[in-house]
Amino acid sequence: MPYEGPAEEPAASPARGGRTSAAGTALEKSMRILEAVAAPGGPHRLTDVAAAAAVPKSSAFRILASLTEQGFVRPESGARYGVGPRLRGLSALVGGGEPHSIGRILGELRENVGQTVHLALRSGEALTYIRKLESDQPFRTASRVGMRMPLHSTAIGKSILAHLPEEEVRALIASAGLPRRTPRTLTDPQALLAELEAVRARGFAVDDEENEETIRCIGAAVLGPDGHPIGGVSVTTVTFLVSREEIEAYAPALRAATEALVPLL
Repeated sequence: MPYEGPAEEPAASPARGGRTSAAGTALEKSMRILEAVAAPGGPHRLTDVAAAAAVPKSSAFRILASLTEQGFVRPESGARYGVGPRLRGLSALVGGGEPHSIGRILGELRENVGQTVHLALRSGEALTYIRKLESDQPFRTASRVGMRMPLHSTAIGKSILAHLPEEEVRALIASAGLPRRTPRTLTDPQALLAELEAVRARGFAVDDEENEETIRCIGAAVLGPDGHPIGGVSVTTVTFLVSREEIEAYAPALRAATEALVPLL
């Protein structure tokens, strides 16, 4: 992550025990930095974020690094910072009651397929769940909002990888590896690349007990205006109730949901 160089930070006030500065407490500074990152016209340069938040550049850089690690901020090219998946998730939760909201689209998908639905956004080398709508089925999955999951072993993750350039996929494999989650996880790079080619051809990915035993999912990517994957949506079932052929029949409803989500993400 490029670093433009810190400005001098004012010393903490002795009366405050060395925990605050003229810019405010760490929490206050973090909140102002989030507001600056989320301001229109982003992604924003470090210098501009620090100035808008009235925080010394050295502090702003450290706070942005922490917010990036937590998924609230996403580093962009040119030493700029944009809104991360967890901040988008908070926005989605707040706006869940609007007529054309993310919640309404996911709710319609759940009604159409009768299964649990997830929305996740890419967060670096992983994905982060930002919405989960449980089905009325007599089972519950272990996933939860805010959970980070691998890209290579999940349906949403594979749908995201399938829309990235191959050199970027190879770089992600080299960096994050392909850890085995179950006996069915694809841990060979060539096997994964072949699977991603199939995902592109059919327009959706299937996690057939690759991330968790007895769990079967179908996922499709949400693509931005430039064709770059923002995240994805999945339908989650259990293998003893829904066959692979049956879950693949959810693909048209799933793709309709991902297309409807594009202007909201």
